[in-house]
Amino acid sequence: MALIFTVILVALVFEYINGFHDTANSIATVVSTKVLTPRQAILLAAVTNLFGAMIGTAVAKTVASGLVDGKFVSSEILICALLGAIVWNLLTWWLGLPSSSSHALVGGLCGGALASAHGNWSVIIWSQPAADHWYKGKGLLWKVVAPMVISPVLGFVFGFILMALLYILLQKMRPQLVNVLFGKLQLISAGAMGVMHGTNDAQKTMGIIALALVAGTKAGQFDHLPAWLSFLYTAEAPKGKEMEIATWIKVICAITMAAGTAAGGWRIIRTLGHKMVKLQPINGFAAETSSAAVIWIATHLGIPVSTTHNISAAIMGVGSVKRFNAIKWNVVERIVWAWIFTIPVSGGIAYLLVEFGRGVGFIK
Repeated sequence: MALIFTVILVALVFEYINGFHDTANSIATVVSTKVLTPRQAILLAAVTNLFGAMIGTAVAKTVASGLVDGKFVSSEILICALLGAIVWNLLTWWLGLPSSSSHALVGGLCGGALASAHGNWSVIIWSQPAADHWYKGKGLLWKVVAPMVISPVLGFVFGFILMALLYILLQKMRPQLVNVLFGKLQLISAGAMGVMHGTNDAQKTMGIIALALVAGTKAGQFDHLPAWLSFLYTAEAPKGKEMEIATWIKVICAITMAAGTAAGGWRIIRTLGHKMVKLQPINGFAAETSSAAVIWIATHLGIPVSTTHNISAAIMGVGSVKRFNAIKWNVVERIVWAWIFTIPVSGGIAYLLVEFGRGVGFIK
């Protein structure tokens, strides 16, 4: 029983770190354009994250059942997976690199499961295509790899198109009026970005906690629970049906992410909001609106995408409209390398932690 609570605690630590790590990405534009002060932006993000985290469970279900073979996922493995993601998140936060907490979690889960299966790569669900639509398929290809490429491209394209349209429509408006107008509109776009971040990112931790409870139920760890702990029991969904996520899981994850958001993440805000490209309120509005739209589509389809990738790509698209060299591509290069290394490094850390756990007798 103590092990299950440890998994939940470590998962919430990850969620807290996700709050100040990834939320910094979602509010970087509204801070850099000086529409809101850092404190105001954090308050807005915390409230909207909390609201967004309570909406839907499609992404949580994907993480809980669509990426690895659940037979090889125990509480000990989940702890190692979460620690792998946490280590990578803290490292990239320290370096000020806006990497993806989502992909760090996916990498940790895959690395931990692979070590659990003694290097048998079939434990990872690579591809289970759906008969009707690709986005309904399961496995890394359809739920992680394809969206990892498609969502930033869409973020860039949406940002570029929206920014170009705004320039065309507003070319005769005085710059001062444009700044005033979009300073107000950016409050809406920043709020939408916060809600979308909550809908997608918070659900990943919900999925991990649900996965731990299902594993504990299968292992018989809850067979003699006192009545006041009966909420931990999670019946496996019938074949062909999706598991429902308990309300208490949604609430605790939402509150934890909101608390993490309140801690801020200024290193990443400086990278996205100041170092990559100079932003005005109209640019921030276009980037946030474009990124929020992409995340909304992904959340609706149950696809765990990266807030980091989307907002970064949207900022690049917006900044490229006036001139391509407005983007500081040396900063972009550092960000892209962080994207590339996230899954394999977090997976490698989790793998090594499982092997270490075996060596000291923590894992059988």
